[in-house]
Parts: sequence; C-alpha cells; structure tokens
Amino acid sequence: MTEKLSNEELSKLPFMNSNLDLEKRVEDLLGRLTLKEKFKLSSGTQFFYTKPIKRLGIPNFKMTDGPHGIGPHSSNNSECTYFPVGVCRAATWNPELSEQFGVAAGQEVRDIGYHMLLGPGINIQRAPHCGRNFEYQTEDPYLNSRLAVPCVKGIQSQQIAACVKHYACNNQETNRFTCNSVVSERALQEIYLPGFKATVCEADAWSFMTCYNKVNGVYGSEHKNLIKQRLMEKWDFRGFVVSDWTATQHVKNTESCVEAGLSLEMPTAIKYKYKSMMDALNEGKFTEEMLNENIRRLLRVMFLTGIFDDPSTIPPGSRNTLEHQAVARKIAEEGIVLLKNEDNLLPLDINSIKKIAVVGPNANKKMSRGGGSSQVKPPYEIKPIEGIQEKCKGKIEIVSTPSEADVVIYVGGLNHRPHKDSEGADRKRFNLTSTHINRLNETIQENPKTIVVLISGSPIGMDWIDKVPAVIEAWYPGMEGGNAIASVLFGDVNPSGKLPITFPKKLEDSPAQIVKDLEVNYDDGIFVGYRYFDTNNIEPLFPFGHGLSYTTFTYDNLKISKDKVSGDETVKVSVDITNSGSRTGAEVVQLYVQDVDCSVERPLKELKGFKKIKLEPGAKETINLELGKEDLSFYDEKSGGWKVEPGKFNILVGSSSRDIRLQGKIEYL
Repeated sequence: MTEKLSNEELSKLPFMNSNLDLEKRVEDLLGRLTLKEKFKLSSGTQFFYTKPIKRLGIPNFKMTDGPHGIGPHSSNNSECTYFPVGVCRAATWNPELSEQFGVAAGQEVRDIGYHMLLGPGINIQRAPHCGRNFEYQTEDPYLNSRLAVPCVKGIQSQQIAACVKHYACNNQETNRFTCNSVVSERALQEIYLPGFKATVCEADAWSFMTCYNKVNGVYGSEHKNLIKQRLMEKWDFRGFVVSDWTATQHVKNTESCVEAGLSLEMPTAIKYKYKSMMDALNEGKFTEEMLNENIRRLLRVMFLTGIFDDPSTIPPGSRNTLEHQAVARKIAEEGIVLLKNEDNLLPLDINSIKKIAVVGPNANKKMSRGGGSSQVKPPYEIKPIEGIQEKCKGKIEIVSTPSEADVVIYVGGLNHRPHKDSEGADRKRFNLTSTHINRLNETIQENPKTIVVLISGSPIGMDWIDKVPAVIEAWYPGMEGGNAIASVLFGDVNPSGKLPITFPKKLEDSPAQIVKDLEVNYDDGIFVGYRYFDTNNIEPLFPFGHGLSYTTFTYDNLKISKDKVSGDETVKVSVDITNSGSRTGAEVVQLYVQDVDCSVERPLKELKGFKKIKLEPGAKETINLELGKEDLSFYDEKSGGWKVEPGKFNILVGSSSRDIRLQGKIEYL
C-alpha cells in the first residue's frame, strides 16, 4: 500500500488517465493517499513548493510571486518580464489589456516550470497611503471586478492557477499580522468582497490567498465565514485556499484552519505540523472528511494545471518575448494619466525644441527590484531618462541645467523603499520629502516650463502644482516605462489613462487613515474614495476617473431604452461620442447611477459601467451600456440581502466622477 510505485505501475492508475473525468481522477488519487501523506500535502517546503509524494508520483506544486511579473526570489533568480504595476494596469480602464497581461504572465510562469502565480492582488485601495496600493487596482468595487476577471481568465488560459489575494480587508500594512479590520456586513458586500466574488463566479479562480489580518475578530486563515460559508458554499469556489506566508502564526489552533477550509499552509508547517494535526484529529477536533475536502481541492488544482499530464498536451510557455514586452509597453502607455496640461504645453514638438533638461530623483532610477514580494528581475529596464534620450537622439540636445533648456522634464515621486510604496510598511508622509520639494522648487525657479512626471503607486500631495504647467502620473510603468513616458510626452501616444483612485488635496480629506491601533474600525463604511468625496462635497486634487487627452471628446444624444423598469428588467443606455479635436485619441466613457431617495444612506453616485473607445479626429461612435437590477441595488443589513427600492434613479454619463456630461432618469417600480 505504501511502497513506491514504478513509473509503469503509476501510468496504469486511473488518476494518470487524462481522458478520465476530472473529479474521478481527483477521487482516485485522494483515495490512494495515506493519512500521513494528506498531512504532508497540507503545508509547504522550500518556501514556494508543496511537498512531493514520491510514492504516488506527486511532484512539488510550485508557486511564484508576483502580481506584475515573476519574482526572482521565488523562481531561482529567473529573468522575467517586468510589467507595469496593478494600479497602472487599472488606470488603462481596459479589460482586454488585463487579459493580455494575464496570458503573458501565465506563459512566463509556465516557462519556468511553475504552476501558480501569486496574484492578482485586488484589495480595495481604502487609504491613500497604504504601502501596498501600487500592487492593487482601485478604490472602486465595480472597476475592480471588471479588471480582475479578465486578468484571472488570462492567467488560467495557460493552465496556470491564479491566486487571488489577499482575502479579505487587508487594506494597510501597519500591524498587518495582528490588526483586526472591523467592518460592517454592508461594506463587505458592497465594497470589499465584489472583486473576489467576481473572480470566482465569472472567472473560476483556482486559488485564493488569505490575509494576515483579522476580519471582525477572526484571522483570515481560520475564517470559516469568509472561506467555507461565502467562498465555497455561496460562490461555489472549486479551488483551494492557501495562507499568506506565515499568516497562521497567530492562529490559536490547528483545527480552526482545517475546519475553515485552509488547504495549504505556507511556507512551512506552523499549525499543520504532523503531531498537531494527528492530535487534533484523534481528539475529534476535526474529521478526516474535513481534511479530505481540503486536500481534494488542492489535488483538483494540480490536475487543472496539468501536473500529471503529458507535457506535450499543456501550453508550452514563453518568457521575455517581444510580445510580452509589447504588452508591458502598451499597458504603460495606456495607464499613464495626464493630470494637468496648462495651455496645451504637451505634447512637446520635437521639431521646434532645441534643448531639454531631464532632472529629478527618479529620472535615472530603476524600480523593478523593489516593493517587497512583488520585485522582478527583468532582462532590461528602460529608465525615464533613457527613453527620453532615445526619443530625442539627433534632434534635441539633453542638458542637465534647467536654465539652459527650452523645457524641463522633472521626474520625481516615490520609490519602493520602506515607508514609501512598499510591502510591510505604510507611507509615513503624504507629501514628497522636503528635500525633493526644495529640489523641485529650485528647478521651477530656474525654468517655469517644468513638466513633472511622477513615478509612484499611490496619490501624492502636490502643494507645488500651481507652479507647474503640466503633470503626468506614470505610476511604476514596468520595463518599457521610459519609452512609454517619452511616447506620451512627444505625442506619439495620446494619453488615455484615467485615475482608478481619488487623489486628495491633503491626507486629512480622506475618510480612511492608517492607524497603529490593533482595532482598525472601518467607520467610513461604504464611503470609500470618490463615494466619500462626492457625497460630502469635498473637492479632491484630482477626481476618480480623471485623465486628460491631447484631443477633445463631445458627448451627445443620451438615450435610455425605458423610463420605467421593474423586476429583473434591464435598461439599455446609449450615448454618442465624437472626437471633436485634431488628434486620434481614446476616451473612457463612464456610467454612474444615483439613487435619488433611499431609506438608507447611499453614495451620491456609483460607477456601474464604462467603455474605452478609440476615435480618429471627427469620428463618432455610439456607446452602448446596460444596467440591471443589481446595478440599482444596495445591501440591506436588516433583511440580510440585496434590495432595490421603488423610486427614481439618475443616470449620469461623463468623463470622470466629477465631469458628468449627460444625465437622464429612470424609475424603478
């Protein structure tokens, strides 16, 4: 029974038959495992692997960071494509690009012989100075869902498991191992869980990673309500749940994790040590069937990734290809946001400028190896100054003294050092350091025609913004970032990025602050980001959805298919968009809904649809969007379910949450 089987013997077992039904293969293999082997499979080894079961030919199941490219620390120092970070990808508002990223990332994981990518990270950006915001996508649950689903689908199209993280309410790094996120059921349902739910119900995500923190008093890895009851029973999740690395260290006992549905403890056994599991089982604290279900889920994903199949039948994988580099550049180009462009200083005319100064602390800096677990080791990384130099070669002289230049490109912002944009620590300050502000002010004094390019993953205070004519948010734009920045500055690419987060004028304007208390009360409830700013009429520095273009777009002819709806009827919303400027460009048409009169407090407006379109000058296109009952609903804590009340709803269409161009009405009966 426990002797190692020969390859010939193994090949004849039912679970090795790729033509057999998936669940039959899973049950056959599960039935052959000894109790000791099940315990062995419950925790990891070598930091990123499961333990092999050599007797049955079960190899290591290999996992790798990270959310915007494979980490060298988790892949034997592999060189891999450095894609733009999550918030940059979200700023494209382009679901197709999210899928292309997922496909490329999956191909790279496949190429290094691994089976699961630890990403995407889709925690809501609740506080603007959370150290890990750069890895995440947005403050908005609808946008989060629409971008997470294609990303997961893309990864898993390569038979690589996506591991959606960090489930749930991991919205700050301060005291992340021990803090307790105290959050209402309504906020969970409306803000913090929709993205996770969508990746299961729409993308069949194969794995979830638990959070470090507690949620309403219970650690993520033992949270039976979040894992067993919601994820598995309500959402029909068929994959497995893995702990964040050492996330079980503060959990009190073994059985709570087993019972909650934690299949795999990483990186090694803490609560899932052999003796602890055997003692808890013998004492009746969990049943073998509970254990079986956890192992069944892990085995199922092993089969889904083709771990037991002929290698010739699974996607071959590829890494550092021209195609992947093109995807990285495209995301950077579409994710860059033009925040300010006074007197249309941008784009720069390469034929009329003689000298450009490229200065600032981030002009000549690489960013790929920072940020914590999301570091990447690319074969190359184009720094901002290198991209600009290449673009200007033979046409414009690059100088180092601002006063000598016709225009100055000041590349500033943040970096991945602790207490800036980094895992494990939240930002200590909202504004730039006094040293950097002084340096910027000196540059502006020398040459008022200073264009600021920000490299960062989260909002920055900009007390200096009135002194400069143009500001670009480039995020951490990946290995092709310097080329993408140059393309936008000189107009080869017309910027089309839109902010997926609100930029406050000052940190105090934000409803959520990073607190050092172990009890983190989510007093802001559902009023996260623009929901709070718009409802309370607080003017942001730049609103959610904001992003300028080198052309202009006209919105006309709003049509709503019916003015009264009931039951599960849907409403079709159409609007004509015309490129009324002189350059080809892309616009993100945003649809918001406002509940005019409700028995509970609701945001002034909520994003419920969007579409990105590219138009030639003078071209017009009709955009069609659709609203369903769920888009009008709120979570009613009294009844414990979703509810839409009879009454009027405003339908708002515009270019940002604060730039509404057209408005209509419907009534729900």
